[in-house]
Amino acid sequence: MELANEPGDRRRKRSIQVVFIAFMGLLLFLTFFSNTFESLTLPKVRTEPLVTGSLLFTIEGSGMLQPFNEARLANPAGWEVQTIFVKEGDRVKKGQRLIEYDSKTAERELENEIANLKKMNIELQNLQDQFIQSTKGGDELDIRSTRRAIETRKLDLGTQERKIDELRDRLTSGQELTAPFDGIITQLNAVEGLATTGEPDVLISNDSQGYRLDIPADSALMTRLGIAVGAKIDVEVQNPQEQQTRIIEGTIAEMANAEPRTESSSESAEEAVQTRTIPQKVIRIQVVDSELKGGEQARINIEKRSRLEGLVISNEAIHRDQGGMFVYKINEQRGALGNVFVARKVRIQPGESNDTETLIQADSLDEDDLMILESSEPLQDGNRVRLQ
Repeated sequence: MELANEPGDRRRKRSIQVVFIAFMGLLLFLTFFSNTFESLTLPKVRTEPLVTGSLLFTIEGSGMLQPFNEARLANPAGWEVQTIFVKEGDRVKKGQRLIEYDSKTAERELENEIANLKKMNIELQNLQDQFIQSTKGGDELDIRSTRRAIETRKLDLGTQERKIDELRDRLTSGQELTAPFDGIITQLNAVEGLATTGEPDVLISNDSQGYRLDIPADSALMTRLGIAVGAKIDVEVQNPQEQQTRIIEGTIAEMANAEPRTESSSESAEEAVQTRTIPQKVIRIQVVDSELKGGEQARINIEKRSRLEGLVISNEAIHRDQGGMFVYKINEQRGALGNVFVARKVRIQPGESNDTETLIQADSLDEDDLMILESSEPLQDGNRVRLQ
């Protein structure tokens, strides 16, 4: 009887073992599945390792080469343009004729004033003859009256002579425009047969002083780079016709104050937008080269490493609250079911910074620590996260 029951007991034990194993497997599956599901609901973060080094400061910019010194020549009398001897882009020498004007009206005006001067001289001679007659007649009242008329006429003659001299000077200076120095005609507004408008007839650049490139930059950044007047800078110039670039040595000729720029930022969506004013300067770089004509595109790129070294972190990782500035680093915790990643808030002391990175100081940070740059959800100290 006992022998008959033994196979049934074995079958029951086997069934219990199978059920137990299946239950434990299901339990383990549910455990892993729940952990996996939970991990999918955690904030996803993008990280970057902390490194030791220095900051790279850069000033770069581009623009069009403009004449360093440019003369704006015009005919103040507004006379009609008779002949134009140059065109835009021509190189000219000092004293070279540029434009001739129609001065016939001014010449006729001068001739009329000279004729008036002759008439006034004749009238003066008549008054002098009248004075002689008055003296012979002995009429004291008539003598004084004639003497005053003669003095008045002499004053009129002086005024007329000055007027004629002024007309001569205006005629001489206004008959033509000449180049004040060796240079290039950068703009020509005059049109033959038309009178001068409000614009200058000719713009001419000074060939000996070359061209300028104006680049705006932050004042503090210029100080860090040690930029000063007289410094040499490589300027990359592109020839618009040949589509080729070449490097020309330029000189910083001037650093002028400029309008400050404003920068708006907010550390989170809940915080108000903060605006700060950043002082600006304009770097004026002088470039002298006989092949330049103006209007070429040019650019500069000035780079220099900071003297200080330390922990370098991306500006994306830095946050601010009432207590100051802080970052989140990844704290990896090992567990039986896998590693857990926790965001830890760390206070920092910032130092120098550029557009993308900042030197920081923090006792609880080391090189190669993973710093959180971006999170899919707002973080708090101790939050579990998943790495992107």
